[in-house]
Amino acid sequence: MFRNKTCGELRIANVGENVTLAGWVQRIRKMGGMTFIDLRDRYGITQIVFNTEVNSSLKDTANQLGREFVVQITGVVTERTNKNSKIPTGDIEIEASEVNVLNTSAVPPFTIEDESDGGDDLRMKYRYLDLRRNPVRYNIELRHRMTMEVRRYLDSKGFLEIETPMLIGSTPEGARDFVVPSRMNHGQFYALPQSPQTLKQLLMVAGMDRYFQIVKCFRDEDLRADRQPEFTQIDCEMSFVEQEDVIGMFEGMAKHLFKEIRGIEINGDFPRMTWADAMSLYGSDKPDTRFGMTFVELDDILKGHGFSVFDNAAYIGGICVEGAASYTRKQIDQLTEWVKRPQIGAKGMVYARVESDGNVKSSVDKFYTQETLQQLKAKMDAKPGDLILILSGDDVMKTRKQLGELRLEMGNRLGLRDKNVFSCLWIVDFPMFEWSEEENRLMAMHHPFTHPKDEDIPLLDTNPAAVRADAYDMVINGVEVGGGSIRIHDSQLQAKMFDILGFTPEKAREQFGFLMNAFTYGAPPHGGLAYGLDRWVSLMAGLDSIRDCIAFPKNNSGRDVMLDAPSTLDQKQLDELSLAVIDEA
Repeated sequence: MFRNKTCGELRIANVGENVTLAGWVQRIRKMGGMTFIDLRDRYGITQIVFNTEVNSSLKDTANQLGREFVVQITGVVTERTNKNSKIPTGDIEIEASEVNVLNTSAVPPFTIEDESDGGDDLRMKYRYLDLRRNPVRYNIELRHRMTMEVRRYLDSKGFLEIETPMLIGSTPEGARDFVVPSRMNHGQFYALPQSPQTLKQLLMVAGMDRYFQIVKCFRDEDLRADRQPEFTQIDCEMSFVEQEDVIGMFEGMAKHLFKEIRGIEINGDFPRMTWADAMSLYGSDKPDTRFGMTFVELDDILKGHGFSVFDNAAYIGGICVEGAASYTRKQIDQLTEWVKRPQIGAKGMVYARVESDGNVKSSVDKFYTQETLQQLKAKMDAKPGDLILILSGDDVMKTRKQLGELRLEMGNRLGLRDKNVFSCLWIVDFPMFEWSEEENRLMAMHHPFTHPKDEDIPLLDTNPAAVRADAYDMVINGVEVGGGSIRIHDSQLQAKMFDILGFTPEKAREQFGFLMNAFTYGAPPHGGLAYGLDRWVSLMAGLDSIRDCIAFPKNNSGRDVMLDAPSTLDQKQLDELSLAVIDEA
């Protein structure tokens, strides 16, 4: 056998045992007549000692080893003189009696240590080496543990894990599809699923009752820290349920994961917040509620005093930053430039300090009396030492989002976004539709199969923009970890929804005829939810990017720099598919 122990399991109780280990050479230390090697595998590190006085030729062999050589070591477990409390095996070492080189290694392009000297691109190119590093391996192990706990929980609740196809038909109303040409059906294309949405609904029509799948999904969209072109969903659906049933089931799963993965017991129900309140108080439908600093609308106090920026604004809002009145003018100027960056898009920022004597000093003092500024202080509930930051604009929603970004930035600067603190809530009562300037029509905020709230169904004929959806998102620490809705199960209501969204009956039949037909055969009331597994793992691991918990991720340009994909096709392949590549130049 190659080994009878791993590099992470030996302890003081094993002293005297003859063992065989196998792994990679982490580092070599030559100290006079002795050579020490740290041998690493997935389970840990064990120190190996070679002594000239015991076996000089074996020590010479050890001196020829290099980093990342794959070796087999046999020897006796002994107690270490200089113990290492930083590793679990730090009380022991192996006095080597035999070394077998299983494979040599070129010099790695970066050091394979917890703190590597490799940049992102280099580490992604040699991802198989990056995965040897402890923090990266930990993320992959955590991901495995989470998927196992998800399966355990859902199985205990009667869910069936059912696979759905990867090659489906292209559908609108979402991100761009990745398309796959069909060789056997020239001129026709499959699409990779953005989610198994319609398929899981069909499983409910089929009577499966409770379905889940840990499934790859694909969206051709611009990337950011919490997006990849291919990502993994925990996709779930249930029959004969209302919103409360779904929320209760998956709030239970979240609590189960926190307990099993992080050892955190969450008691009581998660708070709920309407979409309208989330936007008015935080400027986001995924608010970070680990800290306060909620918005206060200030139109009634700050308009009509001759400051045209405010007088002509559609919205004026502020946040109170506790204890930040000590910010210098330079720091304020830096913040002002920060909100004016293209990513944020604000035209400027007004500030007001509450001095130690209670007076308010503002950047627009000449337009406002101390009496008005005291009204501002009272409405903001500001105390001496606090700093009030104010944004305004001619677009209410846009300005709220800008103020939301400023709030998060202040949370970062003040250390209020502790990754070991978890604040969970549900966002409910989403708008059913949102207006698309690009399409010049109403679009489904979630997807066309979302059920409207029963009391709002009459508004579909008179004021569809006011209709709220039976939809819900789970938000943790400002991250939307999952979302779902009750689905439409009535073919007439589904047809009305397609009509509002601008589908002709023919187009609706072409795109979704299979689903509408299925609804005519006794579809049960149903609903579900999909979690982003990558986001869940990132949250539990305290990562800044989902890329760090994916074994082989894409970079920010959507490229796999390790496999050099996407790449061009041979002309023969293009000819078989009846495709031609047009030179954009």
